[in-house]
Amino acid sequence: MKRLLVCLVLAAALPAAAQDLLIRDATVHTAGARGTLKNHDVLVQGGVVRQVGTGLAAPAGVTVVEAKGRPLTPGLFGGLTGLGIEEVSGESATVDHTLALGVPPNAHEPTWRPEFDVDVAFNPHSAAIGVNRVEGITFTVLSPSSTVGGSFVAGQGSAVVLDGRYDAALGNSRSLFVNLGGGASPLSGGSRAGQWMLLEQAVAEARSGADDGLLTRAGRAALQRYLAGGRVVFQVDRAADIRQALAFSKKHGLKPVIAGGAEAWKVAAELKAANVPVLLDALVNLPSSFDALGSSLENAARLHRAGVSVGFSQSGDATHNARKVRQLAGVAVANGLPWEAGLAGLTAVPAQVFGVSAQRGRIEPGQVADLVLWSGDPLEVNTVAEQVWFDGRAADMRSRQTELRDRYLAPKGSLPRAYSGR
Repeated sequence: MKRLLVCLVLAAALPAAAQDLLIRDATVHTAGARGTLKNHDVLVQGGVVRQVGTGLAAPAGVTVVEAKGRPLTPGLFGGLTGLGIEEVSGESATVDHTLALGVPPNAHEPTWRPEFDVDVAFNPHSAAIGVNRVEGITFTVLSPSSTVGGSFVAGQGSAVVLDGRYDAALGNSRSLFVNLGGGASPLSGGSRAGQWMLLEQAVAEARSGADDGLLTRAGRAALQRYLAGGRVVFQVDRAADIRQALAFSKKHGLKPVIAGGAEAWKVAAELKAANVPVLLDALVNLPSSFDALGSSLENAARLHRAGVSVGFSQSGDATHNARKVRQLAGVAVANGLPWEAGLAGLTAVPAQVFGVSAQRGRIEPGQVADLVLWSGDPLEVNTVAEQVWFDGRAADMRSRQTELRDRYLAPKGSLPRAYSGR
């Protein structure tokens, strides 16, 4: 008897070899220069998009899918999450995205560990991945978090593909994460000014190699790599703090990304001038803190009009609800962001931001065939992903949630449903 065991290991199947595929007569949202192409075909060979056109012939042995005009998009970006490094939020043994080595938060000079890298804890078989994958999420960026006993320099993480492979990290995507603002003040002596003081000390240690008590030898080496144009994600909301992050990055040769950015629209001109992208939560429209007094549903639209690259990432429970990132884009579109820019914020923009755009984020020849066929407009909440493909091979469209649904909707048998299987 088949049982629904811990987290259903349906999500654990290892990826098969890339497959050949022809998707015929789709509304192809390329998320690239060609925009939206109606009644077009997409030919995939060897797991890579080879042609996008009309009337394409299916080579021998190629699987043909009749889209019948339905939307086809690149696989979606899940945002900055703990997918694969956080299973059950309330069970500490399954949460691997924070580091707390027991240093008191108000110690004079707490030891920082920027060398902390969450990639090595990634579990591609997490049930949380399966739940989000069946709704079109094909890649995410693993984001370390700050906690008491740790540092507001949270550590490092990479973009990962969510198809079940162990070697999921995508090259050139490694980033350092720094959490700034009022929420991080307890980790910087009670003042956001202390954050910049400690960051300056960390840079000085990394460049000189001197041990002044803040960084370990490995930490100095890790930070040094980012001082040569490395990508640093600043989780920050207040406009004044965003400006400071831009100035700090320019001074020390960092490649900044703003995440959160509740007040980013106030400094849109500075962000554009520095060519700095913003990953924002378009649902943030109330002053939830003193850092976010200027929150606005028009944040994304205003940044886009200023020429700033806009992507999306959720605040709050971004891991288990990564699939809801589509709602962020939809709300941004409803408040002035062009539809194509909304889709790009889930595909092409994050791929570009994290250095994986050569292979992902668009539907163009040469791109990896991570694709999603939708029942309708992918930015509408009542639309579902009908099929997800990785490298041209169809993903299993089941998850822990669909298995539970099917079990408890089935007619009751001689045994309680909890003891029955499919």
